[in-house]
Amino acid sequence: MGWQKKSKELIFNHVATYTPKKIFHLLTITILTLLLPLSFLLLSSLSGAQFYSQIHSQQPFSYLFYFAIHTTPCILYVLVSIVSVATLIHGLLGKITLLNESSNSVLKLHLYIAWILLCTFQVCVALGIEGSIAAGVFYSDIDVVDENDDGSSFGVKRSFLSRMIFLLGLHETTQIWCRIVVRPVVDDTVFGVGKRERWIEKVVVAISLGTLWWWKLREEVENLAVMAETKIEESMDVGIEEFVGWWLYYLTVTIGMVRIVKGVMWIFMVSTCRRRVTEISEVESEPSHNFDKV
Repeated sequence: MGWQKKSKELIFNHVATYTPKKIFHLLTITILTLLLPLSFLLLSSLSGAQFYSQIHSQQPFSYLFYFAIHTTPCILYVLVSIVSVATLIHGLLGKITLLNESSNSVLKLHLYIAWILLCTFQVCVALGIEGSIAAGVFYSDIDVVDENDDGSSFGVKRSFLSRMIFLLGLHETTQIWCRIVVRPVVDDTVFGVGKRERWIEKVVVAISLGTLWWWKLREEVENLAVMAETKIEESMDVGIEEFVGWWLYYLTVTIGMVRIVKGVMWIFMVSTCRRRVTEISEVESEPSHNFDKV
């Protein structure tokens, strides 16, 4: 009961230290971090809308939606691909040493790049959402596959395991996006560079991502992969955007698989080290027992 009381006191003291400024800092980091999963949701929705506008005769969309469906996705595909590739490299090789340098020139360059990436993400996501809402993509039946829709994308439903692996990869990508881009910008604006990452930020971001995933993203994001496969089955031309979307989906799945493999390896190494420590302690205790017998 003592450790439970101490843990409750520690949590209470940690929460009590959060001032309005720190709460604003936490909310800002959470909202800006969600720009990345929102980019996945926007790209999948625009891809589905573009697919159905090609196979069905519909009225022409407004210029804003035309700009959003042809310009915004191209920029977002490039930006999300950069973050995803950086996450995969980080998962395979460890931390990126360039971002850990303490020289002022590297820190300033990193901060400038983070500002540019964050502002570009905000503008692209805002234009894409505005154009999609103006065209009625998010609240119309344009993304419905058929009358007997079961929550799947283009009539194809991924397995629960596949969705969970993608969610793990998306969570890892979101964490890297928050650590490399969002936190330096927010810290430079609110607290100043050099603040350490708090565990509560990771918890709040993970809960927010899980909520967004359960609300809409878990079904819509599969459009990125299924649309290219559907076009191949329908003998339609697969554009560069469809290919990049397919590649981006399975790149995120690969990141999730790398995280699972590293987790399994970590558990195996911990269990092996504990077993060796136990064996060494038993070997060291044997001479003392023999000496007592003598």
